[in-house]
Amino acid sequence: MSFPVVVLISGSGSNLQALIDQSLQGQLDIDIKAVISNKASAYGLERASQAGIANHALDHKQFESRELFDQALMSLIDQYQPKLVVLAGFMRILTEEFTRHYEGRMLNIHPSLLPKYKGLNTHQRAIDAGESEHGVSVHFVTSELDAGSVVLQASTTIEADDTADSLAQKVHALEHIIYPLSVKWFSSGRLKLENGQATFDGAPLSESGIRYSTDLNQH
Repeated sequence: MSFPVVVLISGSGSNLQALIDQSLQGQLDIDIKAVISNKASAYGLERASQAGIANHALDHKQFESRELFDQALMSLIDQYQPKLVVLAGFMRILTEEFTRHYEGRMLNIHPSLLPKYKGLNTHQRAIDAGESEHGVSVHFVTSELDAGSVVLQASTTIEADDTADSLAQKVHALEHIIYPLSVKWFSSGRLKLENGQATFDGAPLSESGIRYSTDLNQH
């Protein structure tokens, strides 16, 4: 029985595509039940359609408050009874009620080596700070923005001629490797959130989680 997942997006859905591709190739034993976007124009909805996946646009602008939108979103997600909610470029700050409802079964990917550079414009901020490396983190979602327990990180060197755009492209490539891997670990029961702490094979992870390297492919 494949593992039921719902994916939330706001944009092009490249991480969604990585999940779709790996599940079709048999590398990921998941069943993406639905893709939901807060923007009807999100190209990720087209990716879902092409893969035969149910998809919905739920416009946050049609709701009077963040709370009402999140309640409607919860109701829509729960129709599909997912065991995991995957935020793949979902550009909404979520309410505490929402994050508590999915606590321990919602993952996000953030383009920085958390706890550094929470929030937006992470690539430019890393360059401006003179960092030698930058990267991406998969983490469990909590009510505090980009502050949930980190699962897995991957890094890339910041070269002297890197711009925010070139760095973003390098980080994107890493995202498409480590996000499916994190979902695979969760769906197979190896990755869990216990008392607010990410654990892997029963052992608590450090603040920066597991650092991705090529030998991790054996996991």
